[in-house]
Amino acid sequence: MLDYDLFVIGAGSGGVRAARMAAAAGAKVAVAEERYLGGTCVNVGCVPKKLFVYASHFAEEFEAAAGYGWDVSSSRMDWATLRDNKTAEIERLNGIYKSLLDDAGVDIIEGRATVVDSHTVEVGGKQWRCERLLLAMGGWPDVPSFPGSEFVIDSNHVFFLNELPRNPVVVGGGYIAVEFAGIFNGLGSNTTLVYRGSKILKRFDQDLGGHVADEMRNKGIHLRLESEVASITKLADNDFALQLKSGEIISCDCVMYATGRRPLLLEAGVDKLGLELDNKGKILVNDSFETSVPGVHALGDLIDTPELTPVAIAEAMVFVDRVYRDSDRTLDYNDIPTAVFCQPNIGTVGLTEQDARAQYGKIDIYKSHFRPLKNTLSGNPERTFMKLVVDQASDRVVGVHMVGPEAGEIIQGMGVALKAGATKADFDETIGIHPTSAEEFVTMRQKAVND
Repeated sequence: MLDYDLFVIGAGSGGVRAARMAAAAGAKVAVAEERYLGGTCVNVGCVPKKLFVYASHFAEEFEAAAGYGWDVSSSRMDWATLRDNKTAEIERLNGIYKSLLDDAGVDIIEGRATVVDSHTVEVGGKQWRCERLLLAMGGWPDVPSFPGSEFVIDSNHVFFLNELPRNPVVVGGGYIAVEFAGIFNGLGSNTTLVYRGSKILKRFDQDLGGHVADEMRNKGIHLRLESEVASITKLADNDFALQLKSGEIISCDCVMYATGRRPLLLEAGVDKLGLELDNKGKILVNDSFETSVPGVHALGDLIDTPELTPVAIAEAMVFVDRVYRDSDRTLDYNDIPTAVFCQPNIGTVGLTEQDARAQYGKIDIYKSHFRPLKNTLSGNPERTFMKLVVDQASDRVVGVHMVGPEAGEIIQGMGVALKAGATKADFDETIGIHPTSAEEFVTMRQKAVND
């Protein structure tokens, strides 16, 4: 006897969408969650981070306002208000997720689910049998062990700090580290970013990382590149001495690590299933997101696809369509737009210059650096950067990249253009909206590089 057609472990974005849509398709569904509905994105990821990013922009906006005739000299930041208002909003969203599952007829089982076998799950000492099992537990920050690592916080902890750090150190060079360095700095903290590599944001187009690094320095963030942490020593008054392998010591009151995430497999006992994994420790799946064990599926951060909320949701929809709606559609992972909410923002879609050279050989590059109109009266020296990558043979635009205010909002539309196969000629024939930064994408005529 089966209790459920589908048992989902993890009520994050992918798990919730799969559960709801499978139930709508007629399946009897349960979802187990030990922490909070909505997963990383809603609770300790995209949503609260973006709220903190908004908060961190105001100091710069207040300063800019003076150039426009406003007197905002009395501005003051209260960390507790930001933190608690954020928490209230997240709790509201948790309630919405619960209502969505309840309305869909999905049973919510609270507690840590562990796998007994490919058709049996245990939660709180009780077992349930299911026809299909969907693993959607997501990932978790991974902090290495070293002398003093017990004093480190990760990106999950930041949202609940009692006080705003005065002198934080963020360790890492990926998008999470860069975003939080910008948040701390924007909120008024004396911020240092430590990274072992020579360039931050190395997975993005190289021009983007270089431009962001320059802007971070201009905003007062201390970058310690090609540096590694040797140890952390606790001092009096909750301060720390962070020692680099070079011997340099940085005084700080908070050390946040953002050096990677790991899939939550062992916590759910998934190792019992003997699933086939890739060399990154991610679960191998087919087009229906079925693992090497029949009836067991996985999606989101557990598999080697872009670790983005919209990707997990899209995977959930394909999973339901193929398993419960007799569809043969697959998910296209090309040209996925993404953003980094550093300061200024990054928006990107398509191929980097390096990848385009490898794939197409001869390409044209168009670049533009400029100071946005808004910054002229404010005195803000921040500059915007835009870049187009074009395949010479077809004239097709294969990469669009931007660093500047609201880059994510602009690049979303560019994602549609790339999916539609737009050429550079199509961009050139499009009339721009003036005066905007976005119009620069349709007015670039001078090639920066022609290979």
